[in-house]
Amino acid sequence: MAPNVVSTTLPEEHPEPQQDTKPLEPVQIVWRNVLLFIALHAAALYGMYAVILNAALTSWFYGVFLCYMTGLGVTAGAHRLWTHRSYKAKLPLRIFLAFCNCMALQNDLYEWARDHRVHHKFAETNADPHNVNRGFFFAHMGWLMAKKQKDVIEKGKTVDVSDVWADPVVRFQNRFYVPLCALCCFIVPAAIPYYCWNEKFVVCFFGAGFFRYIVCLHFTWFVNSAAHMWGNKPYDKNISAVETKWVSAFAIGEGFHNYHHTFPWDYSTSELGYKYNFTTFFIDCMAYIGQAYDLKTASKESVEQRKLRTGDGSYSMLDKKHKE
Repeated sequence: MAPNVVSTTLPEEHPEPQQDTKPLEPVQIVWRNVLLFIALHAAALYGMYAVILNAALTSWFYGVFLCYMTGLGVTAGAHRLWTHRSYKAKLPLRIFLAFCNCMALQNDLYEWARDHRVHHKFAETNADPHNVNRGFFFAHMGWLMAKKQKDVIEKGKTVDVSDVWADPVVRFQNRFYVPLCALCCFIVPAAIPYYCWNEKFVVCFFGAGFFRYIVCLHFTWFVNSAAHMWGNKPYDKNISAVETKWVSAFAIGEGFHNYHHTFPWDYSTSELGYKYNFTTFFIDCMAYIGQAYDLKTASKESVEQRKLRTGDGSYSMLDKKHKE
């Protein structure tokens, strides 16, 4: 059973970059969040220390597995499924992705989808939650330590996310978000190595818990920062989003950002197949077993036309090798 892929030329979410002539509003620091992130990073550093000195080889492989599961909750779940509706998923897959999303602890699916739709619609303006024009640190993680800009709140009210809320899985996660995240992000990941192969508690709790959590956070954050700053723009030279293969490697496929912002409905977020894109491989596997369907992708013709019309003329080595 081959994946049910639908080639489409759907209209772009924002065909032209938003223009914002207003000066950047001053940032209001939320010190409670600053202290929280300091504490989380301190716990993660302690976890890294414990893992390096004490973790069994099995725990290292387990940690990598956890990172992939955590990442899928964001990439295949919150991002490509619920935010962009680039494919459809049956209930078992939606439940699995919601579980993985709780492991990521990056706000509930409804809030994540709302903020990301605002980011796409008002990219690089005062209404962009993590506006890259404010610099690397703000786009990376500083926005989470600052009060939301007035424009972000006001424009956020204009973005329709009723389709996301209509999913009972999303509503359930939203209602029980705190206990679900405590269970999925820390308790279960720590309990498995502790009880299954007698791993040390400090490795389980601080390693599989805090260290893994912070590492996965930064992998996601690089999409908002590095993937809007350093790379080429073969599809649209007028936007900040770029193609960054090392970000794709860490974020399991989310670094082909110039393509994604140009064709946001494409479930694969690139035209390069599975290269640096484990998420696309996962979705195709789910389609093969009937859990994912109606996979949307931009037609080759529309991609090539867009390259010629607005691209910067660059073609990455990945693109060249793919065509060969």
